[in-house]
Amino acid sequence: MKKTIKTQIINFLSVSCTLFFLFSCQNDASKKNDHLVFRYNEYANINTLDPAFSRTLQDNSVCNQLYNGLLQLDNKLNLSPSVAKSWHVSDDGLTYTFNLRNDVYFHKHELFGKDSTRTVVAKDFTYSLNRLRDEKIAAPGSWVLNKVDDFKAINDTIFQINLKQPFPAFIGLLAMKYCSVLPEEIVEHYGADFRANPIGTGPFKFKRWEENIKLIFRKNENYFETDSVGNKLPYLEAVALTFLPDKQSEFLQFAQGNIDYLSGLDASYKDELLTADGKLRAKYNQSVDMIRGPYLNSEYLGFYLDSKSPEIQSELIRKAINYGFDRKKMVLYLRNGIGNPANGGFIPKGLPGHDTSIGFSYKPQLAKQLVEQFKAESGISNPEITLNTTSNYLSFCEFIQRELEKTGLQINVDVLPEATLRSARSNGKVDMFRSSWVADYLDAENYLSIFYSKNFAPGGSNYFHYKNDMFDSLYNKAFTITDIEKRKHLYTKMDSLAMDKALMVPLFYDEVVRFTRKNVKGLGINPINMLDLRYVSKN
Repeated sequence: MKKTIKTQIINFLSVSCTLFFLFSCQNDASKKNDHLVFRYNEYANINTLDPAFSRTLQDNSVCNQLYNGLLQLDNKLNLSPSVAKSWHVSDDGLTYTFNLRNDVYFHKHELFGKDSTRTVVAKDFTYSLNRLRDEKIAAPGSWVLNKVDDFKAINDTIFQINLKQPFPAFIGLLAMKYCSVLPEEIVEHYGADFRANPIGTGPFKFKRWEENIKLIFRKNENYFETDSVGNKLPYLEAVALTFLPDKQSEFLQFAQGNIDYLSGLDASYKDELLTADGKLRAKYNQSVDMIRGPYLNSEYLGFYLDSKSPEIQSELIRKAINYGFDRKKMVLYLRNGIGNPANGGFIPKGLPGHDTSIGFSYKPQLAKQLVEQFKAESGISNPEITLNTTSNYLSFCEFIQRELEKTGLQINVDVLPEATLRSARSNGKVDMFRSSWVADYLDAENYLSIFYSKNFAPGGSNYFHYKNDMFDSLYNKAFTITDIEKRKHLYTKMDSLAMDKALMVPLFYDEVVRFTRKNVKGLGINPINMLDLRYVSKN
C-alpha cells in the first residue's frame, strides 16, 4: 500500500532529526577531542609511505612519524641516538659499530603472532639495508649506500657497517628516512603494496589512507622514547592530513581554524599574512604564532652547458645574468623579506664552506657591458634565452626577466608542470631552468656533488654537465679528510671554481617559516624543515 504524503513527511522529519542528532554528537565529540588531534594539509600530496621511496620533503615528513633508523637529528641538526643507543667509528674511518636498544617494538600487526608485535633486532637492519640497495626494488634512496662495502648483525643488539673508503659524512646519511628499520615478514607479505600498508616503529602508527583525500595516524602506545622528565611520547592521540591541491585553499582552512599548521610562504597569501618586512599582521597576532629560521635550501637558476645555444655557452652572458638583478630587492618584494639574498656561492648559510666572497653582487652596469661584449664578439645583435620554471616561481623569473631587459638581454619565461620540468632538466631538454637544492645530509659535499663530473644527469644530479679536473680532484680528496676545518677550506675552493664559471645563478638561501594556531605547542623548527610531531601538544 502506498504511503500517504503525510506519512512520508513524518518519516522524512524523523530521519532528518535522527541525522541531525548523530552529526551533532559527532561534532561535539570531535570538538571535545580536538586538542588530541593535529591537523594539517599537504597541498603537494604524498607519493608513498615506504621510506625506501621517500624522496620528497612531504614524503619524508609523513615517514618521520612512522619510522625510526639507527640515528636521528635534533632540531639543531645534531646527530643523536634512535634505535641505536650508542655507536663507535674505527680509527681508519671504515667500520661503524652500533649498539641497539632492546625496547623498540614494531607497530602491532596480526602477522607478528599472538602478541601482535615483536622487538627490533640487528638482523632487521640487515634486511632493511639489503632491500634498500636491491636492484629489483630500484629504490631511489639506494645511493646512500654507494660507499658501503658490507653490513651484518653481530648479534641481536650489535649491528656493523663497513665502508669501501673513508667518508666522514656517512654517519649523517644514516639519519635519513631511507635507512629506516622495517620488519621483513610484513614487507614481504605486502610486496609493492607496503607503500600503503606501513609498519614501522615510529611515534605514530598507520590507520587509514584515502589517496588524494585524507591520511590518518594514531598514537603508538608502545613507542620507546620519553621526554626530558620521563613522560612517554608522543603527546597527541592522532594526526590527520588532508590534500587540498592549492596553497590558497590551504591558507583559508588555516585562517578558519580547521587546520593547525601552515608551512612556507606562498604568493597567494603572503601579503595577507605578513607585512612588507616579514612581520605577522596585527589581525593574526591573537590567533597565530610564526616561527622562522635558516633552511638548508639554495634556490637557483641553472644552465645546461652542452646546449647548442651560443648565449648559454657564453660565460659573458651567464655572468651578466648573475650581475644583472638585485637579489636583496627580489627577496624583500617577492618574499616579504623571508630568506637571505644568495650573494655567496651555492653552499647555503649554516654549512661549513659557505663564503660570501665567492658569489655575485648587483652590478647592473657591468652586466650591461658583458652583454655588449657578447654582442660584439658573437655578432648576435639580440641575444635571447628561454628560462623554464614552474608556476610557483613565475614571479621571480618575471622579476629577473624585467631587470635583464635593461642590460640588452631578452629572457623568455616558459612555465611547465613540475614533473615535466624535472624530467626535462634531467635529460638536458632545457637550456636554462629554475630549481632548488635542499640538503639531504649535513655536509657541504651534498651540495658540491651537483658539480662532480661522474654525476652527470640523467644518472646523477649534475644537470649542468660541468666537468673540471681540478674540481673532481678536490672533491675526491675531501673524502680522505676527517678534520672539518680542513675539509671546509676544500669545500669553499670547489664552490668558487663553479662560481667562477657562472654555472648557475644562486637566487636566495631559503628560510623555514611555520605558522601555527596559538594553542599548538612544541612544534619547533629545524634547518631541513622536517616535521617532527613527537613533542607537539594542543591546549
